[in-house]
Amino acid sequence: MIKPELLKMLVCPETRAPLKPVEPTLLDRMNQAIAAGKLKNRGGQPVRGPLEDGLVREDGQVLYPIVEGIPVMLIDESIPLAQLE
Repeated sequence: MIKPELLKMLVCPETRAPLKPVEPTLLDRMNQAIAAGKLKNRGGQPVRGPLEDGLVREDGQVLYPIVEGIPVMLIDESIPLAQLE
């Protein structure tokens, strides 16, 4: 879990939009898609998982994974959420 003070400072590196913690139901759906081999990051690589946590851009289009408590704020490592539709 990201501390609220840190969350206030983090923004999407692409759009500068605010980020919010991922909802548990979305995280579950993402982990199911990862287990099925259906999720790729923006760099085109399959997401290896499961994800433990993440930050969702304000518009709900992209998730930045949190790995071992550290947000991975790289555009190529972000995960487009449209893949879940």
